[in-house]
Amino acid sequence: MTRPSAPPVPIRDDVIRLGQFLKLAGLAETGTHARDLVSDGEVQVNGEVETRRGRQLVRGDVVTVSGPQGEESAQVG
Repeated sequence: MTRPSAPPVPIRDDVIRLGQFLKLAGLAETGTHARDLVSDGEVQVNGEVETRRGRQLVRGDVVTVSGPQGEESAQVG
């Protein structure tokens, strides 16, 4: 069975900010960690580097974080 590379993470509203989603999806441990990941250019949204922590995400967007363990992804659900 093939495992999806970007598991969906449900959100309550129609949009969520990138920094909040990073924490919700477990891609960042804290808000400070999320801020550092974004400012260091280690976060991509739909394959493009995103440097705005307040970027509004909608369902279907795929967020990828590059880190020491490799890349981790999650899809806004």
